[in-house]
Amino acid sequence: MANGLMPEARGQSLTRATANRLLAALPGDAFALLEPDLRQVSLPHGVVCYEAGSPIDQVYFPQTGMISLLVSTSDGNVVETSSVGHDGAVGLQCGFGQRVSLTRAIVQIAGNFSVISAPRFELATRHSAALGELIFGYIETLWTEAQQNAVCNAIHDGSSRLCCWLLQCADRVSSEQLLLTQELLAEMLGLRRTTVTLLAQELQKRGVLRCSRGMITILDRAALEACACGCYEVIRNISLGAVPDVPRQSKMI
Repeated sequence: MANGLMPEARGQSLTRATANRLLAALPGDAFALLEPDLRQVSLPHGVVCYEAGSPIDQVYFPQTGMISLLVSTSDGNVVETSSVGHDGAVGLQCGFGQRVSLTRAIVQIAGNFSVISAPRFELATRHSAALGELIFGYIETLWTEAQQNAVCNAIHDGSSRLCCWLLQCADRVSSEQLLLTQELLAEMLGLRRTTVTLLAQELQKRGVLRCSRGMITILDRAALEACACGCYEVIRNISLGAVPDVPRQSKMI
């Protein structure tokens, strides 16, 4: 972890029962290669997993939290390219050897994460074709989502993008209660704080959201989906199709 905040004292071993869809989809023999080295940790909002250009030293499998992948501009602004919840993982590319992160990876929604060191994950990948397939498939998914987000940021208005982003967050953590501030929303969407406040107030007046300090609750998901741009369904389908629901037999290398 880039800032050395890994709370090792709270680490616990992971059992086969897992909320993370990537881990759950692995065949038993592939999961067995990871299980001895997987640790469950609780990470607060704001923890930096790695900075852009820094070595990937851990792989993070979110169980209840969410990680954002950010790109910084020369004037200090940041843009989110993708977000990762229990449907994915961050740092998988280190399974093929030492890698540096191309983006800043930061815990955006606090929660529980299953974590494994890069060297141990690389070792497991060498012995499992299933892990290799998982890495290639999910990296392709993130790349496709980043492209869709780029299109969304370029052509859609702030209101529809806000609705889309909130729906994605709810899907990533499987909760309608989101530990998010309007300041954070503005940063992730590249909008002014006052603009996000006005948009959120309008949705609250319509009974779609309830906004309180540090918390946004989705009250009417159907209405929120109706307000979101079409990118939400595109990204949702990409995410759902990235991981098989039922573990299959794997080939050990």
